[in-house]
Amino acid sequence: MAPISANREEFDEIPTVVGIFSAFGLVFTVSLFAWICCQRKSSKSNNTPPYKFVHVLKGVDIYPENLNSKKKFGADDKSEAKSKSVMPKNSLHLDLEKRDLNGNFPKTTPKIQSSPDLENLTPKHFAEREKDSISPESLKSSTSLSSEEKQDKLGTLFFSLEYNFEKKAFVVNIKEARGLPAMDEQSMTSDPYIKMTILPEKKHKVKTRVLRKTLDPAFDETFTFYGIPYSQVQDLILHFMILSFDRFSRDDIIGEVLIPLEGIELSDGRMLMNREIIKRNVRKSSGRGELLISLCYQSTTNTLTVVVLKARHLPKADVSGLSDPYVKVNLYHAKKRISKKKTHVKKCTPNAVFNELFVFDIPCEGLEDISIEFLVLDSDRGSRNEIIGRLTLGASAEGTSGEHWKEICEYPRRQIAKWHMLCDG
Repeated sequence: MAPISANREEFDEIPTVVGIFSAFGLVFTVSLFAWICCQRKSSKSNNTPPYKFVHVLKGVDIYPENLNSKKKFGADDKSEAKSKSVMPKNSLHLDLEKRDLNGNFPKTTPKIQSSPDLENLTPKHFAEREKDSISPESLKSSTSLSSEEKQDKLGTLFFSLEYNFEKKAFVVNIKEARGLPAMDEQSMTSDPYIKMTILPEKKHKVKTRVLRKTLDPAFDETFTFYGIPYSQVQDLILHFMILSFDRFSRDDIIGEVLIPLEGIELSDGRMLMNREIIKRNVRKSSGRGELLISLCYQSTTNTLTVVVLKARHLPKADVSGLSDPYVKVNLYHAKKRISKKKTHVKKCTPNAVFNELFVFDIPCEGLEDISIEFLVLDSDRGSRNEIIGRLTLGASAEGTSGEHWKEICEYPRRQIAKWHMLCDG
């Protein structure tokens, strides 16, 4: 029985020994892992600058992950000397070795040194330095001034005139235009084309093709007009209209050229000519004419009755003095057009009588957000109709237009008529 009890005691001591060794192994492993983590943390803090410092820097494109090596900022004295010799005076110089524990630079007061060279400088030296250091802004201002001077000149038109005696035809060749102004402010170019009309009868109207994005268009297009006797050529006037095509709105008028053929001899053959392009509608600045309008507001049916009665003293549409006016009426609600009407065209008259009535349904109660626009236009089959004058009636209108609108609001169901001066279109 004695040996059996001894063996049992040995087996009981084995688990305790294993537990002691495993505890020592666990403590050693934990301490080793903690030591390794501390070493990695200390090495990382030494190599990488604080993120606060990187965040404070302004105007420098750097990130914390790019600051692991000192080559980024030149810690060596040799590289610092080279960078100092290459860098300009106004450039940003970074010295990370002089930062404090938080990554900030210590504040230093600049020392002002007086040199004899500064004391000996005269105003002439400053003037010479100012001349040498010309900024791009000053160059832009000088170029803008020169561009403003060029805006007064609208370019030159080159063309030729010829009369074919065999076919009894008058021949006009539009060659080119040079130095046109830029009508598109974004691209600083134009899309020019030319309309030509033979006055005073306006029977012959032609136009060239549109040339895209050019200020010196070369058309080289020939137009032949048959059935014009040579004896009548002296009584004709050539009217060239230079325009710039606009896809989203009315074409921009660059200018015009008027050529009276009186005194021009075409019997000797083709004649080459050129003329300066001048501004259009200068003669129309005295007035746009007047329009007689009658209005009546029906508060019960919430409708507005508009009667376009007459127009008088309309300006000349061209040199011949003949215009074919008509009136477009646009109804606006909160600055959005909701309805439109137009009168018939009255042929060849500056004093037109229309007498046409239009009834508009008002989508809201009252006329506070309602306004009416009248456009007097000159009908032209060969091109877009030109606006002669404009008139707007509404609550925000001033002068006689505002008074007329106020009266129809105060006196509903009453037809009130007044003359109104037209404004520029």
